Amino acid sequence: MSIIEVKNISKKYIIGNQKTQYNSLRDDLVLAIKKPINWVKGARNQKEEFWALKDINFSVEKGEVLGIIGANGAGKSTLLKILSRITPPTEGTIKMKGRVGSLLEVGTGFHPELTGRENIYLNGAILGMKRKEIAKKFNVIVNFAGIEKFLDTPVKHYSSGMHVRLAFSVAAHLEPDVLIVDEVLAVGDAEFQKKCLGKMEEITKKDGRTILFVSHNMAAVQNLCQRALLLDKGNQKNIGPVNEIINKYLKEVLIENNDLKSRKDRKGNGKLKITRVYLKNNNGNDVSSFSSGEDVQIWFEYEVLDKNIREFNFSFGVDSFLGQNRIALISNKIVEKKIIVKNKQNNFIKIKIKNLPLNIGRYQITTFADYKGDVLDWVQGAGIFNVEYGNFYNTNQMPPQDQGSLLFNYDFIQ
Repeated sequence: MSIIEVKNISKKYIIGNQKTQYNSLRDDLVLAIKKPINWVKGARNQKEEFWALKDINFSVEKGEVLGIIGANGAGKSTLLKILSRITPPTEGTIKMKGRVGSLLEVGTGFHPELTGRENIYLNGAILGMKRKEIAKKFNVIVNFAGIEKFLDTPVKHYSSGMHVRLAFSVAAHLEPDVLIVDEVLAVGDAEFQKKCLGKMEEITKKDGRTILFVSHNMAAVQNLCQRALLLDKGNQKNIGPVNEIINKYLKEVLIENNDLKSRKDRKGNGKLKITRVYLKNNNGNDVSSFSSGEDVQIWFEYEVLDKNIREFNFSFGVDSFLGQNRIALISNKIVEKKIIVKNKQNNFIKIKIKNLPLNIGRYQITTFADYKGDVLDWVQGAGIFNVEYGNFYNTNQMPPQDQGSLLFNYDFIQ
């Protein structure tokens, strides 16, 4: 039985040169000067339509956990705001049964001047619960959130982590029929994230409640969800079994595009950017896979957008395919090698790895560059490579997959 039915949902925003309601004297003077110029250019009151979502269709069964994934700007948060009734759709219809609890942006649904205690009762009332029902759950909510000492402090004084702990605890324990959770969980510490994921699994299996879960943590999506919806620039790209959709996302959207110039989901101040990642064997030939035990090269091209940067630190992580585990970190600081910027264009970093100690599998690369403590560029899923069978131990024995990702060069001595 479907508890959520979404049909042809679209959301349009008007962006561009819109007139503000109130202008200062300075604003009016500037507008008076620019008005003839804008009229000549045909830019007077120019507006542009932007479709944040277009023709989204899906249904969710009672007790199901649906993951919603995609790069930044894909429309995930917009969809959740529509489902949470924070903003209406431009087109389409939504049928949703039961009470809806949402955990979106930090602080959403909380009144900053009210205490944690008062906000628990306020949120329960918004969900349509009676005071006795809320009181019955009160101690469990507080204990799960771990904010006993600050319960009677206005939430405007809470840290972002405290906001998240209380918001999730309220949303999970006040028994909504549908729980909507955005990437906001990433604000919490690792221990609390694990606690939240366990709670979400419990309320779906034990209580039969439905969850819509947005996250960039593919391992969490894989472990928690049965199906996943993939969005790309406001369009519904695919929906289906979670493993199939995650693999499609990582392969087509994030990783196998080694040209990183167009990637928008990066972090950093942008003064330097990693623009391309590519792989070579020891003979200098481009490859897409390596063999265990061979000598390999990984090349990183970058561009410098700030002439004051003459050197920087660079590292890259070798992660499991879903990005949930760091297997190794390679950094110039560890080996005490400086990276000097030679020119503004055609810069590259070449890293040689001897006797590649990785087992058969697929691996993800995360790049990180910093200068004097400032993050310049950080791209997760910047590249991917496959490792195939190689005679690492010189015994013609293939290492078992369950041995793990790392291969050690060892010997038995009697």
